[in-house]
Amino acid sequence: MYCQISTLIQYVAEIFKVGVIYIVTARSVFDESTPIYIQIMDMIKQRICAGQLSMGDKLPSVRDMAIELRVNPNTVQRAYQELEREEMVFTQRGMGTFVTKDKDKIDAVRQELASHLAQQFVDGMFGLGFAKEQIKYYVETYLENGHTTEPDGKERR
Repeated sequence: MYCQISTLIQYVAEIFKVGVIYIVTARSVFDESTPIYIQIMDMIKQRICAGQLSMGDKLPSVRDMAIELRVNPNTVQRAYQELEREEMVFTQRGMGTFVTKDKDKIDAVRQELASHLAQQFVDGMFGLGFAKEQIKYYVETYLENGHTTEPDGKERR
């Protein structure tokens, strides 16, 4: 469900206008294998969990979000409805759509996203033929040094 989050993160920018957070991305960023509304949901969830959208923040209107993302407003509406069904956002009639104020819900989704990203990474490393200990080595080295070196100590290019 949370496909291509890291790819979307790279292309998402935050622009503040009158206290409303706008999320901008290029239309070409969307992955054709996953419905766009799900990718929009994932993008918003990631921003919420990363603290880039705070509890109670107002989301852009459906129309404004659709313009920014260059998608049909019905697609954004569906994303917002699903996020509301999942209790990540709530709508106040005539006021707009807002990020949930439920910290426990945000923490639970954050853990879910982290688990999925870890699974994708580990599956990818196994797919490249790395063993469990090699994967641990690369993660530890990266966390300690900010870059990766080979097990023999030579810097990887």
